[in-house]
Amino acid sequence: MFRWFESRLDPFPHEEPLEPPKTLLAFCLHYTKDAWPYLIPAAILMAGIAIAEVWMFSFLGNIVDWLSAQDRETFLADEGWKLAGMAAIVLVGLPTMVWFHSLLQQQTLFGNYPMRIRWQVHRYLLKQSMTFYQDEFAGRIATKLMQTALAVRETVIKTFDVLNYVVVYFLGMLFIVASADWRLALPLAGWVVCYVVLMTYFVPRLGRVAEDQADARSVMTGRVVDSYTNIQTVKLFSHARREATYAKESMGGFLDTVYRQMRLVTGLYGLLYILNSLCLVTIGGLGIWLWQLDAISVGAIAVALGLVLRLWGMSQWIMWELTALFENVGTVQDGISSISLPRVVEDKPDAAELVVPKGEIVFDKVRFHYGKNKGVLEELDLTIRPGEKVGVVGRSGAGKSTLVNLLLRFYDIEGGRLMIDGQTLADVTQESLRAHIGVVTQDTSLLHRSVRENILYGRPDASEEMMLEAAKRAETLDFIAGLSDPEGRKGFDAHVGERGVKLSGGQRQRIAIARVMLKDAPILILDEATSALDSEVEAAIQENLYRLMEGKTVIAIAHRLSTIAAMDRLIVMDKGHVIEDGKHDDLIAKGGLYADLWNRQSGGFLLPDDAEQDVKDIAAE
Repeated sequence: MFRWFESRLDPFPHEEPLEPPKTLLAFCLHYTKDAWPYLIPAAILMAGIAIAEVWMFSFLGNIVDWLSAQDRETFLADEGWKLAGMAAIVLVGLPTMVWFHSLLQQQTLFGNYPMRIRWQVHRYLLKQSMTFYQDEFAGRIATKLMQTALAVRETVIKTFDVLNYVVVYFLGMLFIVASADWRLALPLAGWVVCYVVLMTYFVPRLGRVAEDQADARSVMTGRVVDSYTNIQTVKLFSHARREATYAKESMGGFLDTVYRQMRLVTGLYGLLYILNSLCLVTIGGLGIWLWQLDAISVGAIAVALGLVLRLWGMSQWIMWELTALFENVGTVQDGISSISLPRVVEDKPDAAELVVPKGEIVFDKVRFHYGKNKGVLEELDLTIRPGEKVGVVGRSGAGKSTLVNLLLRFYDIEGGRLMIDGQTLADVTQESLRAHIGVVTQDTSLLHRSVRENILYGRPDASEEMMLEAAKRAETLDFIAGLSDPEGRKGFDAHVGERGVKLSGGQRQRIAIARVMLKDAPILILDEATSALDSEVEAAIQENLYRLMEGKTVIAIAHRLSTIAAMDRLIVMDKGHVIEDGKHDDLIAKGGLYADLWNRQSGGFLLPDDAEQDVKDIAAE
């Protein structure tokens, strides 16, 4: 039975997630559309439970009057069927409604509902642009994802619960008390008015504080996670105290919102307690006075006082529920600011799959300025023929990395055309584009998974033999055999730590190379691919890299010019333009920027202009 209810709402829907709305109501409705068949029955059952509970107080008054006025010997004969009916409701009706309400809420909604939201938001954010992730803490994004999913569930469910109890209890209570004597309903009506005034004043303020608190919490989490993620840098620069202070600032900001929240809670709780006390004393005194005048029965007083005592606890429950509701509303609104953002790079609705039979790359008058009016790339023309190995050279800021980012479509070009085998990149899907490009970068980060999973990331359907062959070609077998982790996993099963921190830079790079070798894409990008390797290891895998390049179109970026001097062709970039184009020997003979860079290399590494001048100044001193 539990399993049946748990499987009613699919936590992992297959539909492609769309950009979420930016308003609170639309956002909640967007992520609730498939949950209505279970939310509505749960709300109806909750209303039924509330009606039954209020009606029981009315029946209690009847029992008091019967016991006061009727003959003991004929009591059961006169009222037995009514008592049996009430017993059936209490023993069967209420438990049945509570049971089914709990199954719908606890089994169907509580777990599946927020998981649907996490799943859909996560899939949407995975396809966000690189700019999105460069502008946010990873920990902050993850925190907002988790907080917002739960907050949407609580906002929707608590709204139903609170409305049910407010409408059913308050109106039912006024009706039952007024049916005994309309004068008894006056203090209750006054209590309702005062209660609404209190809620109107305090709850929105609590909601605004909750929104500030949700943002402060995500900032605090983001700063803490940022310190842990970059713990090596923290320790290298001996900045543990600085990082503690950095985190303390955000913790202090979060604590300030807690203080503000608790001041409001204390004020609300104290005033509500006074209001409840006045209501109880007023109705009790009024009821006794009316009884003395023989205007009401003992049962009516019992009903009125019982309902007030129930109201005492219910009003505090509703207060906390409303407070929690507005806290969750604040959390949702804070999450919307980070989640409901358009994707900067988006596939067209009719985008086709990229097909790469040759591997020709054409930059046709490409313009790109990172959203600014000028700079970076301007009217860039460059054609890389199928199977050609091209080295890209230039000073920092010349546009080399931008060239690669545009080819991978991390950003959309602002003008011109960028094509592979005659297919404009804007017209094909991003996944099919990147599936045909293998990339090895200088700053390699691995997933916090096993070595095997990291290599197979290049081609998940590869066999064990294919994976081992790629690992062998990348010269990784010697160190993988000695790997182990705290869980006792060894070799290819050992986990590498977050971003691969348990491995050396050279080891990470070799696993990354094995991953790309396994992928075997027709276009290959090497961005300082061997810069993290020592000379002995670099020499050992250089031959395998050349073998990897066979039959592929290759773009290799390197500051260490000796690693790309043997390429078919060298492109020299400066200020977003190609200023030199040719083979190594031809460019050396030309005596231009490439020759100047080659002559100024020290130990195979490029010294930028300002660094070279610093060396000369030091030497002069």
